[in-house]
Amino acid sequence: MATPERALYTARVIFPGVILPLALLVLLIPAPADARDAREAVQALGLVQPNPVQAAKSFEVETPDKQLLRLSEFKGKVVFLNFWATWCKPCEEEMPSMQRLYERYKSQGLVVLAISADTGGAAQVAPYLKRHNLTFPVGLDPKASVSSLYGVWSVPSTFIIDKRGNRAYFANGPREWDGPTARAFFESLLQ
Repeated sequence: MATPERALYTARVIFPGVILPLALLVLLIPAPADARDAREAVQALGLVQPNPVQAAKSFEVETPDKQLLRLSEFKGKVVFLNFWATWCKPCEEEMPSMQRLYERYKSQGLVVLAISADTGGAAQVAPYLKRHNLTFPVGLDPKASVSSLYGVWSVPSTFIIDKRGNRAYFANGPREWDGPTARAFFESLLQ
């Protein structure tokens, strides 16, 4: 089998002057449809890719029912990590779409994990979760230690952590997380 260098040398010798068009032809070959769809979804959702990609920082938080929740529990899964607060109207607007996203993809390996910035802790968050019928995992961050770890400066803020544990995408502000564009995006990550 020829190495890439050998293949280019062969093309240069056999087809002198054609090496540039061959290189351009390779660049013009369209990406697979699912890759294009994923790139278009990233743009349409206004997601930002960190450069360079960074490993997600590990943390441990308490849940409203006094359990411990660790990011490390979700190793090998896609994690939708959302920072929010009960007093945040844009957060309240996006929560139903997060719940639908969770219900649709949890069996395929998507974890929706919401970290509350409320200083009132469980007493403030638990009634909110019940009132809005939210069943995805929620962690409490009343001292903003996890928010600081991730550099969160406003809510809602969302980090998408890929299966390798990297902070692959970031969104600041609310999104419709269960619309067709978002579904195409998450399906590409879950493959």
